[in-house]
This record gives sequence, structure tokens and C-alpha cells, in this order.
Amino acid sequence: MTIYSAESTSTPHSRFSPSDKMAKYNDPGIVTESISLNSQDGISPVHREDNIILQKLGYKSQFKREFSLLETISFSMAIMAASCGVTTGYSYPLLSGGHFSMVWAWPIACAFVMCVAASMAELASSMPTSAGLYYFSAKMASKERSALASWITGWSNITGQVTLICSIDFSCTELITTAIAMSTDGAVVLGSGATFGILMAIHLTQASFCSAGTRILARTTVVTMVLILTTSIGATISLLVCSGDQRASSVDAWTKFENNTGWSNNVWAFILAFTSPMWALTGYDSAAHIAEETAGAARAAPIAILVGVLGTEILGWLYYIGASYATNSVPDILQSKLALPLGQVFLNVMGKKGALTLWCSIIVLQYLCGCSQAVDASRVIFAFSRDNALPGSRWWKRINHTTGSPVNAVWFAMVLSAICGTLVFSTAAFNSLASASVIGLYISYVTPIYCRVTWGKDKLQPGPFNLGWWSFPIGWIGISWVAFMVVMLLFPYTQTANVQTMNYSIVIVMAVFIFAGGSWIFSARHWFTGPVPNIDWQSDSSSYSEKHNTE
Repeated sequence: MTIYSAESTSTPHSRFSPSDKMAKYNDPGIVTESISLNSQDGISPVHREDNIILQKLGYKSQFKREFSLLETISFSMAIMAASCGVTTGYSYPLLSGGHFSMVWAWPIACAFVMCVAASMAELASSMPTSAGLYYFSAKMASKERSALASWITGWSNITGQVTLICSIDFSCTELITTAIAMSTDGAVVLGSGATFGILMAIHLTQASFCSAGTRILARTTVVTMVLILTTSIGATISLLVCSGDQRASSVDAWTKFENNTGWSNNVWAFILAFTSPMWALTGYDSAAHIAEETAGAARAAPIAILVGVLGTEILGWLYYIGASYATNSVPDILQSKLALPLGQVFLNVMGKKGALTLWCSIIVLQYLCGCSQAVDASRVIFAFSRDNALPGSRWWKRINHTTGSPVNAVWFAMVLSAICGTLVFSTAAFNSLASASVIGLYISYVTPIYCRVTWGKDKLQPGPFNLGWWSFPIGWIGISWVAFMVVMLLFPYTQTANVQTMNYSIVIVMAVFIFAGGSWIFSARHWFTGPVPNIDWQSDSSSYSEKHNTE
């Protein structure tokens, strides 16, 4: 794999020439005006280069490029937020093998996830646009399958994006209800009605915050990064140090296996523990979706994806090791009445005051994690709507003149997530959202990778980050892993499932795919052609024509 200098990005993208662009519209409601590449005065050379690359991909630059490399990395890590992912996902390995699964399920899954991330980083470096994954699919697929591949990728990603907002915010709600129970020694346990109220309040405040300008959002990601580092490292050290004589032995912490899933097969029980890292390691595609808001995007986006995933994997593993040592008795922790069992571990080893101090810091981080995911989802909705692929696209693709951000798309994403939040009144149905979000997102992750290693073998023009020959074996490993994980995530967590323990993720995912598939068969296949450029290359290579809808 190779990394080229940032200056090399102007030439590679010439492969996406005018002849590759979609045919021009003849609609009289579209006004065409010329834009000279050499007339972009008043912007830095890096931003000018970014805009040239974006124009060669077919789009006009509509955002301010406020995200630096550090802020893009922070944004990628903010959605994964290692300390939040482990704190809220601890119950999965706790049930699926105890100590052994806490320590080993995470790094095994991480190795395969890194293959997916590396393949995605290569595509993001070559095509840095907010259209991201579904744009990659369209460009890598064969001409006959381009539109369908793009349609599948777009709808899968939106399904995952929206359900991930809801599952992150519900986890934030669980953190809050657990904190209340911890502070009152279990005297106050909130019911589903109060839980739903907190969930809606989180949605409302996040929607308001995420409607802010790009500069504010970019600066907030650095604060989030600091919180990720302090809470992850702080929790790991506190669990190891404060557990004292209660600490599990090294033999138990690394090797003791206790199957509490209800499945008789221990291997399958261990595999179910992969749910935790798969759920935590989602959202790293965000670096691709904010590419049009990032300076030096062809270089920054792949770095953010790789650093974000690797950093989260390392911090998460250390946290799980600390949690394994601090878990003196798996059966005792499983008997806890707290919504999140790791809260009981915190109380046991840190005491109420210490536990609540660290726990509240994680609550704040989880809230900011939800904000980052809301921003990511809104950019996906904006980009998909820019290509007229969603109902009401003309509303969701509008940029607010005051904030310079797609405010309508932000509120649309949050309303859809809030609707999913009504499932909170059914614990089994709501818990299935986590699996549904992972399934939707990872299908959208590997679809363009599959197109790349099959039809797109000779189509990709390398960007600054390039896997070279390794692109194909790494891509196939990632595809195979996701195919296996999708099947696993559809299974219930117990062998004798009932209405209360059933995994309803298949219902959620299939509902979206039936809608999207029906729309394709009966309508979209007649008019959806994939990404639609809003800039056309004129005969003069130094100018583009920009389309503006006059509605």
C-alpha cells in the first residue's frame, strides 16, 4: 500500500473525465453558467485543489471546508467513541463467554473490521465526495448494474444511519437511567414512559445543536476527542487499580469461559460476543461523508478512517481488559438490576462517588457521539437527495444560507430516528435496532468494495492512499466477514427465543428493503441513473458549467 503526496491528487482524478459523467439535462428549468477553474480567488491552494477534484467528480462545492485533519479524525472517532461502545456493549460478552469473550472477541473482530476500513479508505481517497459509499458503488459497478448498486448502497446506508442515531441516543438514555439508579441505591428506576421522554429530549436538543454551522461542529469534535481519550484511559486505569483484592486472577481474566446465552454450543455463544465490537465499530464512513467539508479531503478522509478505527480498537481492547479484571463474578453482575451491568462493576470497585463521576463523563460523551452521528446521517441524506433519490429530495438537499449546512436534512434524520424511538415501549423490538443499524451500515460498506473487486478491477484511479495489489485480498476478506456477521446478527441471543427475547432486526431491515426494492422495481429503475452531476464539463477544459435548479 502506498501514500502519495497531496499534490498528486490533481492528475489521478482525470480518469473521471467528462465522457464518464451523466448526460446533460435538457430541462428548461435548469440554468447553466460557466465556472473557471482558474478564477477561484480568495481561497487557499489546498481548498482550490479540493474543489477541482470535486468538480471532476461532478459536483459543485457547496460547503465551507472547516474540518482540518485533526478534526476529521476526531469526527470519525466521535461516532465510535470507544468508552461509550464498551460501556453500553459490555453485556454482550458478559453473556457470551464472560471473561474470555471480553478479552478475545474484540481483537478478533477488530482485525476483520480493519480490512473493511482499509478498503473504504482507498475508495474515499480516490473519490472524496459527500455522496460517499453510493457514489463509490455507482463508479465501480458495471454500466448495467451501476444504478442498482448505487440504490442498494444508498438505502442500506440511510437505514443504518438513522437506526444508529436512535440506538446511540437510547444508549445515552440507558446511561442516564443507570446513573439515577446508582445515585439512589436502586430506589428510583424509571419506566418506559420516562425513558421515552428522555430519549425525545435528547433528539430535540441534538437536532438544534446539529443545525449549527460547520465551524462550530468541527471545533466540537476536538472536545469529543479529548473526552474519548480521558474516559477510555481513565476507566481502564480505574478498573484495574481500584478493584484491588476484588480483581480477578490473570488466568480467569484471560481464559475463563462462562456461557450464559442459552445456546448450548459454546463456539456459537462466543461468536455472538462479536455483536459488541461490530456495533461499536460503526460510523467510520463519516470521514467520507464530510469530505466536501474537509481540507485536503483526498488525504484527510482515508487517514481519518484508518486512524479512527485503529485508535478505537486499541482503546476499546484496553478498556475490555480492565473490565475483565474488575469483573470478580460474572453471575453476580448478571443479577444486577441496573440497565447497564457495567455500572454495577463501577460501583463495586470505585464506590458511588467515583463511579458516578466517571459515569457522568461517559454520558456527556455519548450525547456528543449522538450529535456526530446525526451530522453524519444528515450529510448522507443531503447527498442522496442531491441526486433526487429520496422522497421530498428538493427539501432535504437545501443548504441553509445562515449556517451553510443542510438543516432540513438534519431535522429529517432526527424525526426518522425519533419515530424509531417509539419502539422503546417494546424492549425486544428496541434492542433489535442495534443489530439493524450494523446490518444496514455494513451492507452499505461492502457493496462498493464488492463492486471494486469484481467489476471495478481496472476502474479505480488511485488517490493519495492506495492499497495496491493488496486491495483484492483485503477486500474479499472484508466482504466474507460482513456476510458472516449479517447472518449472525439476525439470530436471537437465546436458543429458546420467545416474544420477549426474539431478535426483530430482520423485520426492521426487511421493511426497508421491501420498500426500497418495491420502489426500484415499480418506479426508480425507470428514472434513477445513479449520482447526478450538477456540473458539466464544457469543451474548454478550464471551465465547467454549473447547473442550478430554478425552482
